[in-house]
Amino acid sequence: MIAPAGVATAPIAGALAHLDWSAPWLAPYRPLGQALCAELARGASVAEALNAAVPTCGIALDAGLLRFVPQAALPEGEAYEAFIYRSGCVPTRDNLHDLLGGLVWLQWPLLKRRLNALHSEALRQAGGVQAHRGPLRDALTLLDENGALLQAPPALCQALIERDWQRLFVELRPLWAQARLHLIGHALLEKLMQPRKGMCAHVLLMPDAVEVGSVDAAAAALVQPTWLAGKPFLPLPVLGLPGWWAANEAADFYQDQQVFRAASRPTAGSESG
Repeated sequence: MIAPAGVATAPIAGALAHLDWSAPWLAPYRPLGQALCAELARGASVAEALNAAVPTCGIALDAGLLRFVPQAALPEGEAYEAFIYRSGCVPTRDNLHDLLGGLVWLQWPLLKRRLNALHSEALRQAGGVQAHRGPLRDALTLLDENGALLQAPPALCQALIERDWQRLFVELRPLWAQARLHLIGHALLEKLMQPRKGMCAHVLLMPDAVEVGSVDAAAAALVQPTWLAGKPFLPLPVLGLPGWWAANEAADFYQDQQVFRAASRPTAGSESG
């Protein structure tokens, strides 16, 4: 049921006023995001707003064209990811978390399709939902909720692998103009509604040469189950990126060892660069 025109459904209405599409982490999602917000302002549910954008994005899953459905459509006892794989439908609540999750589906359809297929296969092999997700599904969830992809010059990648924060953000600061950080974790995007210095992304390194229009396909190909199960993530305090937060222009910003901690052991993911 669509609400009266001009009335966004609660509890999404309050969140919309705080979405800043000019923020660096949201800017890549701006065209789709603003279109979704316009639909919501006209009274559409989150699922309806997302479905309005699907024909434009043309997202096909094995089960058919991707659709967003109310959360109540998820059968009791069926795993969320298994239901998506079986039906091509994403259960969606009227909240910011699911709006951002749907937005990532629209922006990164090949990667999201790949993550869903791996989730579904892992569930099949495990005989359904278990008390513990297991290493692969745990890594898939981290990527889905809090993940990011970094394309950067080799020197920046190496400094990140070594957690050499001064070199990464101070000595090599000009190189960030050649880097691209893609936030794909919808929970991370939601947390950045109230940015805090310590917010970290789980980062996977990608080849710097991949063109913008091919990043989705390259990311989907990158996610191989055995490799991902080893959690090859690198921690990156995202608000340390030049231009992402005014506070990081201060000379002592990166001296905070509660956030910018030195590596105490070889970091996972050091072979991915």
